[in-house]
Amino acid sequence: MKLPRLTILDRYIIKKFIGTFFVALALIIVIVIIFDISEKIDDFVDNEVSLREIAFTYYANFIPYFMNMFSAIFVFITVIFFTSKLAGDSEIIAMLSGGVSFKRLMVPYMISALIIALFSLCLNLFIIPPANKTRLAFEGKYIKGARFYNNKRHIHYQIAPGDFAYVESFSTWNNTAYRFTLESIKDNEMISKISAETAAWDSTKQAWTLRKYFKRDFVNGKETITFGSQLDTVINLSIDDFYRRENTVESLDYFQLNELIETQKMRGDTMVKYSLIERNNRYAMPFSAFILTIIGVSLSSKKRRGGIGLNLGVGIALSFSYILFMRFSQMFVFTDTLPPGIAIWLPNVLYAIIAAVLYKMAPK
Repeated sequence: MKLPRLTILDRYIIKKFIGTFFVALALIIVIVIIFDISEKIDDFVDNEVSLREIAFTYYANFIPYFMNMFSAIFVFITVIFFTSKLAGDSEIIAMLSGGVSFKRLMVPYMISALIIALFSLCLNLFIIPPANKTRLAFEGKYIKGARFYNNKRHIHYQIAPGDFAYVESFSTWNNTAYRFTLESIKDNEMISKISAETAAWDSTKQAWTLRKYFKRDFVNGKETITFGSQLDTVINLSIDDFYRRENTVESLDYFQLNELIETQKMRGDTMVKYSLIERNNRYAMPFSAFILTIIGVSLSSKKRRGGIGLNLGVGIALSFSYILFMRFSQMFVFTDTLPPGIAIWLPNVLYAIIAAVLYKMAPK
């Protein structure tokens, strides 16, 4: 299939689309930062955070996260705004009268949507995860309410096929697990079991130090018992597993996230839902640029007596309903109603149908 050659008109629309999008995004980021500073200023002052840390450690890593969060809304608003203006100035009518079909008119719009989608995808896969890691660490250190405390009890993990770890409670104050048990099972028979009053993480050895341990080994139907005051052990369980929370997945790159998902599935970890939601969101959000662009052009390409006000109102309402639906669809995952892949992509599917209907009606 031969791609259409870009004309002066195409470049004009692409320039308007991309330019308006980034200007609008920059404005909302400035507003968000101002409100965020006013909310967190007491924490910054109380903790004596330097201006350099606030600007370059926190907000420099805060901006990519919020740019991507608002990108879907501003794709829609951008299209509605400048297309309504083109229609209001009778430029759309002139284009169509000059022999440009509505289908051909969509080409520069879709090219612009592709540029924004690729930009969003690059942010999601490569830029936002390390930025989030720094941002979340800053919030955990300086922002009240963001500090992490592991309050889970009775933690069960399958750390490897046939190896099961149990912790009654874990203290983030001293990185110590209490009432620690490690069981090894093969062919439905227990091979060994280690119980310890505490298991403290040794950061230099990258291992757990068991204290007041009791070990039972089962070989050929015979049981051997050993015990002692201290034992170092290396297992497929690190300190990071106890500090992981719902938004930790936001700081993992593509490969780390996939590795975590496989580990969580093997362990039967219920937090795998957050990882699967994050992975699907990273692809679903950029794809929304195409859908919202088609809806936006279809709604605003016709000249209306009331000007762009009505189009903007409809555009804002639809964009916010889309974002709300994206958030609401996550509840289908948490309630085990739908698998993550279907639940997260469901808004795109439904709004793609709306986009197809509006696109078909638009030339009329």
